[in-house]
Amino acid sequence: MTNFLVVTAMGVDRPGLVSKLARLASDCDCDIVDSRMALFGNEFTLIMMLSGSWASITKIESLLPSLSVELELMTVMKRTSKHTPQNYLSRLEVRFTGKDQRGTMKRITQFLADRSLDLAAVRSFSEELDNGEQTQTISLTINIPEKVELEKLEKSIYQLSEEMALDCTIRRMEGTTSRNDRG
Repeated sequence: MTNFLVVTAMGVDRPGLVSKLARLASDCDCDIVDSRMALFGNEFTLIMMLSGSWASITKIESLLPSLSVELELMTVMKRTSKHTPQNYLSRLEVRFTGKDQRGTMKRITQFLADRSLDLAAVRSFSEELDNGEQTQTISLTINIPEKVELEKLEKSIYQLSEEMALDCTIRRMEGTTSRNDRG
């Protein structure tokens, strides 16, 4: 039986961190079935899902803490099960851009939660333009269940973006694009 472990590691960024963590997984006879790495400021962050036998997962659980100390990383581990994807009618990629405003992410994610929509991915960042203005970009991937009317949902997303004075682009994963940029 295959066992699964999610590992999160965070610390000051320096060369070789991913290599050392991947080597430990390999040495413990674990496979990396999914991973994401990002830099936030000077901080390195890695999330990976490992699979392996019970003994392999137990081995990495016992060896990772000492490697974490050696690499000066903060790590968290949690056993889990294989992800079982839901059957969704479609997916939307939604991108909001505009002036950086406090509370934007809260409002967008509350909008999705109020409609019981499944958020599959989120990426947000802000940057300062040459004129000193702070802008933000929020990209979302949303799984759409059958009961949701796609056109009605898109219209309400555009309405939200107008209320927040943000530009919004919606792309249907099936290839159809719907677009409404504020001018």
